[in-house]
Amino acid sequence: MWLPWARCQDGESSGPDQDREKRWAELFDQLDLNKDGRIDIRELRTGLAGRGLSRGSLERIVEAGDTNQDGVLDFEEFTQYLRAHEKQLKLMFRSLDRNNDGKIDVAEIQHCLRSIGVNISLEDATRILLSMDKDGTMTIDWNEWRDYFLFNPITNMEEVARYWKRSMMLDIGEQLTVPDEFTEEEKKSGYVWRQLMAGALAGSVSRTGTAPLDRIKVFRQVHGSTDFKGNVLNSFQYMLKEGGLQSMWRGNGINVLKIAPETAIKFTAYEQIKSMMRGGSETRSLRVHERFVAGSLAGAMAQTAIYPMEVLKTRLTLRKTGQYSGIADCAKQILQREGVAAFYKGYVPNLLSIVPYAGIDLAVYETLKFAWLNRNIGLADPGVMVLVGCGAVSSTCGQLASYPLALIRTRMQAQASVKGAPKLSMLALFRNIVTKEGIAGLYRGISPNLLKVVPAVSVSYVAYEYTRIMLGVDIEGGI
Repeated sequence: MWLPWARCQDGESSGPDQDREKRWAELFDQLDLNKDGRIDIRELRTGLAGRGLSRGSLERIVEAGDTNQDGVLDFEEFTQYLRAHEKQLKLMFRSLDRNNDGKIDVAEIQHCLRSIGVNISLEDATRILLSMDKDGTMTIDWNEWRDYFLFNPITNMEEVARYWKRSMMLDIGEQLTVPDEFTEEEKKSGYVWRQLMAGALAGSVSRTGTAPLDRIKVFRQVHGSTDFKGNVLNSFQYMLKEGGLQSMWRGNGINVLKIAPETAIKFTAYEQIKSMMRGGSETRSLRVHERFVAGSLAGAMAQTAIYPMEVLKTRLTLRKTGQYSGIADCAKQILQREGVAAFYKGYVPNLLSIVPYAGIDLAVYETLKFAWLNRNIGLADPGVMVLVGCGAVSSTCGQLASYPLALIRTRMQAQASVKGAPKLSMLALFRNIVTKEGIAGLYRGISPNLLKVVPAVSVSYVAYEYTRIMLGVDIEGGI
């Protein structure tokens, strides 16, 4: 949604000129949906829906402008807030404009962010610029800067940096991809762990909400062509008949428990690998392919550490009523009957699947978001639906590429739980599936997996919005 704004020739905001006051009046009238002379949170959220601002940011706007503490903004409070905020924006604009030419270019964006500990590549700086450059000059003038941040309650350059670089942590229950980037200030303040905790809690809610579809997927991957032949509905009916409605959440407990250690290990490993890649130059920004390599290696390390939990998750998901009394009993039975090596069955195909999944997921997500920015030059960052859509499409592409390896991994993990099944190696299992079931056999169970992508991403985002606010994590700035 584009809101009208004054285009002052001198670019200054020092005086309440008539043209600017008229524009503010028009803007106030647009946002005042019920025409009662006041603007509340609900009206702000509706009027500024296209700008991708969180409820927390809108509350900060009202709090900053609400001088009489009545919870709403009248016209005088509204204009006072805009006047004060515009002055802050002018100071930030001047700090970015190093050569004082009245415009901000890519090099100035890079320099300023690096000076506060945020290292970004030329490509990332160009994307930032494109999201604000409405006239296609590849520079940001004062009007573009002011319009872009007019309704974003940022107060300093550190908050601008966090707003530009912050990405959502969406967990759909598959491999976690490249971790987010954090500044030294964020690491020291404890912000990082609150961010990771918010992501882990959101992932827990998302996985629990889509657990029935996940169990159907695992069930069809392993039993689809052995016990009986049928569709997704038949699998659902079979499991309901065998264990009741609560059985649809078998294996969800361990699936949720492994989120926290996997996230923590992956983030720690990612930071160490990045440091090694930079060598002696701690200020050097990693390029996209370097971030991908670092993320993939960190993912492999995290998967190696928590892989026994993956095996337990598969066995518990497939268990019949009364087979195990819990996680500890399942681990004990596997250890007694199959030995320690059983906890790493399917490890190789699992490791191999990380690269195509993470690589394609990251590449497609970045491509889609960049394409959106190019088509919507001058608008704020993509809103919720755009980002959720990008996440769903990129995750689906990643799954399609890595699914055969994921299926082989699951079958190897479950081999001992399938009565009379031969204990095949990865290659032997691959040949066996193709010979008996054809290429389609490598994608058995993918339909429920694809069905859960959109609800998983959506639930994860909503849960993340609430948990990050509860834990004091604000995407638009502030620690």
